[in-house]
Amino acid sequence: MNKELIIACLLLVVGLVLIIKGGDFFVDAATWIAEVSGVPKLIVGATVVSIATTLPELLVSAMAAIEGRHAAAAGNAAAAAGSVDMAIGNAIGSVTANTGLIMAIGIICIPAVIKRSDYLLKVCLLLGASAMIVVVGSVWGEVGIVASILLLIIFVIAMYDNIHQALIAMRSGKEEKLGPEQKTRKIVITNIVKFVLGAVGIVIGARLLVDNGTTIATIAGVPERVISVTIIAIGTSLPELVTTITAIVKKQGSLSVGNIIGANIMDLTMIMPVCCLISGTALPVHETVACIDFPACLICGCIAMIPTMFTKKFTRWQGIVLLVVYGAYLVITSIG
Repeated sequence: MNKELIIACLLLVVGLVLIIKGGDFFVDAATWIAEVSGVPKLIVGATVVSIATTLPELLVSAMAAIEGRHAAAAGNAAAAAGSVDMAIGNAIGSVTANTGLIMAIGIICIPAVIKRSDYLLKVCLLLGASAMIVVVGSVWGEVGIVASILLLIIFVIAMYDNIHQALIAMRSGKEEKLGPEQKTRKIVITNIVKFVLGAVGIVIGARLLVDNGTTIATIAGVPERVISVTIIAIGTSLPELVTTITAIVKKQGSLSVGNIIGANIMDLTMIMPVCCLISGTALPVHETVACIDFPACLICGCIAMIPTMFTKKFTRWQGIVLLVVYGAYLVITSIG
């Protein structure tokens, strides 16, 4: 086997490990910091934990966009296009993986009854952003400045809603705050160290994922889009998977679902606009991305969210259907 390919695969694994452990540390510390103030678990999941677990996707896509801009400036159109495919594919692929794989596992293990009012606006924003991206990709074939501004507006609305709900909960005093035994000097220092180490691990892991994912794609002749929506997308979604598994063990379904919904909204409404601004131009959407990846993202979101808004619960059959749809998507992607 090609020596360069072996080294790239090993470094890719190192990157994944760093992201898993970094995300684990970051999530633990971020959750502790949020819970000190008594913020509800749904809001903790949809804000602090979501921001923490979305960092890998943001960094991977941003780095790919930067490399694409440098490649374009150097006159390497093929490399620039490949980097753009990776930036978009990672963001969209992560949302699809979050919903079709990670949320599916979560609701199969912990079917949950929900309060519709807690989720309705978030679901509308998530599906609205997904639908807009499908339309933009299929009609205009690019994510330009207008689409980026609209996506950022959705992001701001989602964050405002989260902060508003958190303030209401804090004022009502319904949520329990951590006791004095959880605020000792040792625990505070430990969580600060975990927060910093987690952030560093995520940054380095994301760099290794982008560099070596690109190398593997080039050597193996696999399109960067396929690498980005499979290996890298699932890899950068591992913090969400870690959070979901932890939530399953601790029977905290609201934290898991809130984290995934919040992370998906951020992936759709923050990552691509940021990449668009970094690249300095509209992000061209490959025909395959517009016809397969974007619709798959919307379909998984609809399966996970629309029935729940009527039944007020996440059911095991939704999780099973999501896994089947996600499996079919991976098969179609690998063939394509």
